[in-house]
This record gives sequence, C-alpha cells and structure tokens, in this order.
Amino acid sequence: MVTGNEGGSLPVFAQRLLPPFAGLPLGPLLTQSLRSLARRRPGLFERLGEHGTARYLIDPTDLPFAFCVVPDGTASRVRVTGKGGAEPCDVVIRGPILMLLGILDGTLDGDALFFHRTISVSGRTEAVVALRNAIEDAELRPSDLLGLRGTLARFADAGILGGLSAVRHLAAGAPAREDGRA
Repeated sequence: MVTGNEGGSLPVFAQRLLPPFAGLPLGPLLTQSLRSLARRRPGLFERLGEHGTARYLIDPTDLPFAFCVVPDGTASRVRVTGKGGAEPCDVVIRGPILMLLGILDGTLDGDALFFHRTISVSGRTEAVVALRNAIEDAELRPSDLLGLRGTLARFADAGILGGLSAVRHLAAGAPAREDGRA
C-alpha cells in the first residue's frame, strides 16, 4: 500500500481533459451511485451511525469544484459546489483528487497522507473517524460504486485502478507547471 505523497496533484494533461465533464450533472449521478451502494451494502452506511447525516465537504484542491456529501444511506446526497460558495459542513477534507480517490479505493493510507500534510481535515473529529473506519472496512472497488458485478466488474476495476495508478505515476514523475506546459 502506498502511504506517502506519491502522485500529488492531477497532471496538467489530465486537467485539460476535464472540460467535457463540466456539463455533466455530477451531483445527481453521484447521489444515485451512493444510494445504490447503500441498497447493496447497507452495513457500510450503518457503520457511520449518527454521523451518516453529517455534511462532509470533499474539496479536491486541483479541481475547480468540491463535493458536499451527506452519506445518509438510501437518502444520501451529493452536491457539486464551487470553491467559495459551499454551504456549512461538519467536516472538510482537502487534498489532490488522486490522493482522495486513493483513500476511497484503499490504495493509499489516509492517516499517512494526513500526517504528511498531503491532505487536510478539519471539523468534527468523531465524524471523520467514523467515515475513515467505514471506508477502510468497506474495501471499496470502483465496481462497487458503479454497481457492477462479475466479469464486467473485474474489467472496470482493472481499467479504472490501472488508469489511476498510471496517472499517479505520471504525477509523481512530472509535477504540474504553472504555465500549463507538461
């Protein structure tokens, strides 16, 4: 398991790929994905206990938007928000998107990233710990979030995790430049 700051910020070439996704209704798509996951794996959400209704602001520092997530089982909500106009949240988690995704899929150690100051966490400590424990115990794969099973799930996991690993490797070896050139 990777534990350090390997693969920091999203490389410039990947940032240039984002505009086509800007028009997608990410909030509703992510809300449906989270609710579907809650129907398939209710124990994951039950583990959050009272913190399932907490508002978690997930702020990828290298993207122009953030996510306000309320992981309330089948009533979960995800709202995409601008950087400055976010509603009040109980927890704020900030860091490069590749690091945040690595915590979610279990390839990176969130505690190590926090102590290396790659990510920052503020707000209700008990809610952060509950979320961290639920994610670690869940051993989530991309196919879980997409609702896939069988051979299709294995292909999706291999492709998505392989792609993330390649982008992390590129990000670690070629830091993004301010002038936009690779």
